[in-house]
Amino acid sequence: MRILDAILGRSKPVRPDLDRLFGLPGAAVSLEAGAGFTATGRGSVCFASVEGGAFSQVQRDVRDLLDADAEAATDADADAGRGGVPVEFSQDAYGYTWLLARQPPDDVPSLVNDLHAVNSLLQDGGFGPQLLCSLIGFQDPAGRSLALVYLYKRGTFYPFAPLPGATEKRDNALELQVRALLGDDLRIEEDLSRWFPVWGAPGL
Repeated sequence: MRILDAILGRSKPVRPDLDRLFGLPGAAVSLEAGAGFTATGRGSVCFASVEGGAFSQVQRDVRDLLDADAEAATDADADAGRGGVPVEFSQDAYGYTWLLARQPPDDVPSLVNDLHAVNSLLQDGGFGPQLLCSLIGFQDPAGRSLALVYLYKRGTFYPFAPLPGATEKRDNALELQVRALLGDDLRIEEDLSRWFPVWGAPGL
């Protein structure tokens, strides 16, 4: 990095382009047409845990944001989708926090809007460095699960497909098939070593 860049303050990392999440509804259409996978209506955001009062404030802000969105929906939409619980918080075995959002399975755009809003809220609140990934879940008629995972810091996507009934084994052939299928819809992560497994992730 040039010394002049550092002096002029140009060493600050570029903020990730969260608008790339809006490519997911088109990818969902391609995924159903090309591989038979349909959205489950569940999606999640993962970030490194924030301690104390800051985390409590994050929880309140996210709930307020999505509760307001839920109140704007019709009763039929609420019954079909969230069931009155717009977001759930949980922690995994590694200490990461997950926010799970729900929408009707056929309303991928609304689910993506929720995930984008949560990411934006955390980023604007100064928690961008803690953000890790977002994902939305899919399933095919045979019961296979698939997630499209967005890497916050890379601005790229990758497919994650755990093998049904297996203990932490993934369907590499399906992942590569999905990569080829969605190359025109999403910016796919080229470095396969960054296709991190998200075993048991909420929304998967």
